[in-house]
Amino acid sequence: MKNTIFEYFKNLFYPKLYATAKKPQTTPLSTNIDRNIGYLQGKFNGSADFTIRRLNINNIRGAILTMEGMCNKDTLTLSVINPLLEKEYPKIQGLELFNYIERNVLTASELTKIEDFETLMQLLMSGFAILLIDTCSTAMSVGVQGFSFRSVSEPESETSERGSREGFVEPLRINMSLLRRRLKNPDLRFETMTVGSVSKTDICMCYLTDAVSQSILKKLRQKLEKIDMDTVLASGYLVSYLEDENDHSLFSGVGITERPDTAAGKINEGRIAILIDGTPSALIIPYLFVENFQTMGDYSYKPYYATFIRWLKYICFFIAALTPGFYTAIALFNPELFPEQVLNKVAVSIGSTPFGLITEILLVLFMYEIMREAGLRLPKALGHAVSIVGALVIGDTAVSAGLIGAPTLMIVALTAIASYVIPNLYPQLCILRILFILAGGFFGIWGIVLLSCVTIVNMCGKSILGVPYTMPLAPFKLFGMRDVVIRADWKVLSQRRNIIRDRKEQ
Repeated sequence: MKNTIFEYFKNLFYPKLYATAKKPQTTPLSTNIDRNIGYLQGKFNGSADFTIRRLNINNIRGAILTMEGMCNKDTLTLSVINPLLEKEYPKIQGLELFNYIERNVLTASELTKIEDFETLMQLLMSGFAILLIDTCSTAMSVGVQGFSFRSVSEPESETSERGSREGFVEPLRINMSLLRRRLKNPDLRFETMTVGSVSKTDICMCYLTDAVSQSILKKLRQKLEKIDMDTVLASGYLVSYLEDENDHSLFSGVGITERPDTAAGKINEGRIAILIDGTPSALIIPYLFVENFQTMGDYSYKPYYATFIRWLKYICFFIAALTPGFYTAIALFNPELFPEQVLNKVAVSIGSTPFGLITEILLVLFMYEIMREAGLRLPKALGHAVSIVGALVIGDTAVSAGLIGAPTLMIVALTAIASYVIPNLYPQLCILRILFILAGGFFGIWGIVLLSCVTIVNMCGKSILGVPYTMPLAPFKLFGMRDVVIRADWKVLSQRRNIIRDRKEQ
């Protein structure tokens, strides 16, 4: 009965989440060039960027189809149009002429034969030039892509003092080259596919054949093939499809990075990176909980300092999640745990404010989240102004007016700063912080202990593609601990790769 009810609500709210994607039907090209062009004109329906350049090739009608702004006009002229018009052809036609042009005329390095309209339109809208010849039911795509894109620059969200200054950009092929430059290994594979029935977004799986688990790779490929979406415009669109079917955890087993060196390091450990065309980031799968506390900068320092930074991040995680809840629980249920001088200050603060402690601390958190969102969405110049105004209004005026207590403001400020030490976990910490405040406010310290146990059980029960989310802590792997609690020296880290395997292969 329980499973039946769950299946009902799952199908009600997520009707297509686990559906098998339908294979699209294909429409073959015609031998009549006018019919082919007419079909495409009907599909694009007078779109201004669809261009047709008609040619006479060996006294046979031909056409070059392009999308304005998606191809390089100089390359198109030098590699396609000029060779086609200037070449002297033997007395051949049809498919024989088509093959002769492919072997002896066109100078472009990327040529692909096309036999259906669906593939033709996808390549056409990806920046390829399409060659059509009358009496031939096969078209040819020529790689002349030349659309404008943002240059490679340092990622803003993952800065590093000593690491690379390069970050992923929007074009898929550029991101593939950034990985290839760092892993000059023939075992590095790029496997492309298309998702989104409307957007036709290109994605690419990147992995090392000698390091990746074939079981994990097979499961991931099946998940990607089952995706049934209209549009895929960002990496977050795919995350819910890559998680396990019955996963209801706050935490995610799919990581996101904007750094090619980070993605290359994960690929070297047997992970799979997923690049999405139009998105300046890569998805890393499977992604473990302990990896949220690891950054590329950690591996540029001496082990003792990197270990100190690692411990600092763990401490900040507990501060950001538990401090407001513990403060609320102790102030309301166990005030005797405060030192005498602190207790006097807290009692005066609670007594002088018009709100209850739970309401007060949630109100400050709510105002902080408003300021944070405003600072993120506004231009940088206005974002700084919002931060200054918010600090003055909330930090000084609200305390002076007696609306908010100074200890409460200090606790919220401490947790907010601690949250930014581990930015990958900020969404989870934001929710956990509120839950711990409510648990501590209504049930005291025992409520926090109970909620902590529920959170730990939830994390330990989570897996991604058969890999436990809390590895190597649970199940415990001594070899994996060399880069968890401490960061060992590179002489130890480089001895053997920490390859990821699912439960059945371990």
